Amino acid sequence: MIHVICTICIAPGRRDDFIAEFNGIVPQVLAEKGCLAYGPTVDVDTDIERQAVPADNEVVIIEKWETLDDLKAHLVAPHMNAYRERVKEMVENGHLRITKPA
Repeated sequence: MIHVICTICIAPGRRDDFIAEFNGIVPQVLAEKGCLAYGPTVDVDTDIERQAVPADNEVVIIEKWETLDDLKAHLVAPHMNAYRERVKEMVENGHLRITKPA
């Protein structure tokens, strides 16, 4: 199993637009071979001292895939290419963290 944590920095004032566009592709991604979980999250402001400072311009995507090959196929799926085109003006940068159970 592969876990993906994708942190995306969103252009100022565009987070809600980004989340709406992202949620539009969730059903297609969940239908992909090997997709076990896929969804956007945002920071919750708490009083827990070890928590990083909440960021109102970030969206963290949490994904779970059966195999690395399934993840790689997802990255080049036609609906993902179309989605990236639709959100490119909303995204400032981002990075992936790809992990497996220890």
